[in-house]
Formats: sequence, C-alpha cells, structure tokens
Amino acid sequence: MATIGAGRAAQSTIYRQGITGRLPRIPARWPDLVTRAERSMSPEAWAYVHGSAGLETTAEANVDAFDGWRIVPRVLRDVSERDLSVELFGHSYPTPLLAAPVGALELVDEDADLAIARAAASLGIPSVLSSQASMPMERVAAEGGGGPLWFQLYWSSNDELVESFVSRAEAIGSHAIEVTLDTQQLGWRPRDLDRGFLPFIRGMGIAQYTSDPVFQRLVQERIDARRDGSVPPPDKVRVTPSAIRALLGLKRRHVRREDGELFLELFTRQGLQWSDLGFLRERTKLPILLKGIQHADDARRARDAGVDGVVVSNHAGRQIDGAIGALEALPGVVEALDGAMPVLYDSGVRGGSDVLRALALGAAAVQVGRPWVYGLAIAGEEGAREVLRNMVAEFDLALGLSGHRSIAELGPDVLVR
Repeated sequence: MATIGAGRAAQSTIYRQGITGRLPRIPARWPDLVTRAERSMSPEAWAYVHGSAGLETTAEANVDAFDGWRIVPRVLRDVSERDLSVELFGHSYPTPLLAAPVGALELVDEDADLAIARAAASLGIPSVLSSQASMPMERVAAEGGGGPLWFQLYWSSNDELVESFVSRAEAIGSHAIEVTLDTQQLGWRPRDLDRGFLPFIRGMGIAQYTSDPVFQRLVQERIDARRDGSVPPPDKVRVTPSAIRALLGLKRRHVRREDGELFLELFTRQGLQWSDLGFLRERTKLPILLKGIQHADDARRARDAGVDGVVVSNHAGRQIDGAIGALEALPGVVEALDGAMPVLYDSGVRGGSDVLRALALGAAAVQVGRPWVYGLAIAGEEGAREVLRNMVAEFDLALGLSGHRSIAELGPDVLVR
C-alpha cells in the first residue's frame, strides 16, 4: 500500500465497494469497533484484552491525555504529496506505526500471532513479537508474510533463558529488542480476577517458552529429578495448589504440567535493576529499547546505560491504577533525552489523530495494540489489516488537513492545550 495518499486510497476503496452494497467488516467509528469486538470475544478473552488495572482510571487517563491536546490546522499549504515514512535504527518503514506486542492472542483468533504478522507485513508495519506469544517466533518469521519483526522481552528469572530468547530473536532477523519493564509482576486486574482466569497457567501464551531449547532442557531436568525423588531447590518459587489444579488440564493443549509449572517460576525477574542491562548489551548487537519509561530521570538513566531507545508506555493502563496518562509523560521524556535516542510511544492510541498528536509531542514512532486486536477478534487477519489500514489512512488525512507533508514537519507548535 502506497503511503502517499493512503487516506484517499482507503476512502476510495470503501466508497466504491459501497456502491455494490459491500460494507466494511470493521467499523470505522471507535465506539462501534469496541462494541463489535466485545460481541466477538468470549467473556474471558474480553476481560483479558479490554481490562485494565483497578478502577481502570489509568486507561481513562490515557484517553484524557490525548483529548487534552488539540490540533491547530494550518491552511493554504501544498500538501498534495505526503511522506509518512520513518527511519529507526538503520531501517526505513513506510509509516510511523508498529503493531505492539500482545500476549495470548489465541484467546482472540486461532491464527494468533501469524494473523497480525501477516496483516502488518502487508502494510510494511513492523510486528513486535511478544515473549508471551501463542506461536514460536521461528514460525511467525517463516509464515508471517515476511514483514519486519521486532521482539519484546520479558526478562526471565533465568538469565540463560533470556540469552536464548535474544539469540533466537537475532536468528529470525529481528530489527530490535524491546525490554518491557513494568510487568515484573501482574497488576491488579479485577476483570480477570473475578473470573479466576489467567491464560498463561492454562497453557496459553507460552509458546516461546515451550519451543525454547533451554526451557525444554530445564523441564526435562525437572522431570528427571522427580523420577529420582529429588527435592527442588529451596530458592525456587512453589506453585500454589490452585495453579497445579489448573495445570493438570493442560494435556489437551499439548503443554505438559511441568511446562506450566516452570513457566510460572521463570516468567519475570522482580528484582531487575539498571545494572542488569549490561548482561543484555553484552549478548546482542541489536538495538535495545526499554518499554515502560515515564519519568525523565529514568529516561536519562536509560541513556546512560547505553540502550538505544525508550518507549513511553504505561502498559495501556493494565498495571497500575491511578497513574498518569502515558502521553502526559511523553514531553518530559523527550526533553530529558534531547535527541540522544529515539523515543517511541505506546498506550491509549485509538486512531490516526492520536498518532499525529504523539508524533507532534516528540515520538519517533507509535505502537498500537488494542485496536488491531479488536479487528482480529471481529474478522481475523483481514480485520486486523483493516484496522491498521484505517489508522494509517486517518493519520495521512490528519497530516494533510493540518497542513503538513511529513512527520518531520510536526512539532509541539501543532498542538494547544
């Protein structure tokens, strides 16, 4: 899809199809997209995807933060040709969008990570593979449409597993590694808690682990130790009886009980510190981004730690209730880094005008998650593609209608409070 005139091209396609009575499968209006997605998902899937932490005020703050900035259009400028492309870490992408990492996608669509990879690839949009994917990264790389891939890393409590994940990400040609920092433990998510539902202990979203040679070896060592009557080391986290009862039903998902137990033990490292970043830097030449930065001081520490970029994000409000909207943090982080490294944005993005506002406030690119997941739930791969296409189209139109031809022309002066 050409990026110049992307908005007009999408409009023309929709209106021409409308002449023959063919209407879009994916609603263009945000409220309708959300409503249709909820109807298309199971109650458990909807709670997991749509839910946020606590009273969900942080998710609301994300929306309020966008709505607090208003675009000031300029007129009588030649915007007949527009360039939506961005350069990131030595790679050129046709749009400023990335498909954000989302775990346990099998809850939403059986093609899961393949579907979004293919949808994104068709538009030249990088797909950020999750550590909690439902399909191994190697399969996504082989069958996912050949588009650009990034890898999102949850830092396991086992460094050997971290090293293996990063090595595999390099082997499939990932363009970058995103380390998510705000999920050393799960936030308080009432929608999931009320249903007693967590996909990971039911064998969903752990395909990166069960396909990993280090993880497989550790599982086999556990099985052998049980056969020998050995006692697990005392420093290992014990799995609760309720979790074990859930794990007993994993056979139908081709996941062994031991797989689930070990995953629960190794999922994340709660004691991760700035000094640990050197371990990762020594083991990969890929660009390293830290996802979850919201404070200017943390941005400066990221710069000093030798990483290559940061992602301003509050995990779409899923981790801490009562926190600031992520967009509120963006200007301060951009100012603190003063061009030293790219600052990406994530959280609360609903459409193309939100993308424009994040870019105007200094983001180098914007990650989008829930919108394409909603499209995936409604119409699979085509639904995800249509949501991303619509978002690119709306951004292209907003760029031109505000009087700008490229992302480079956007700055804080485009907006007012």
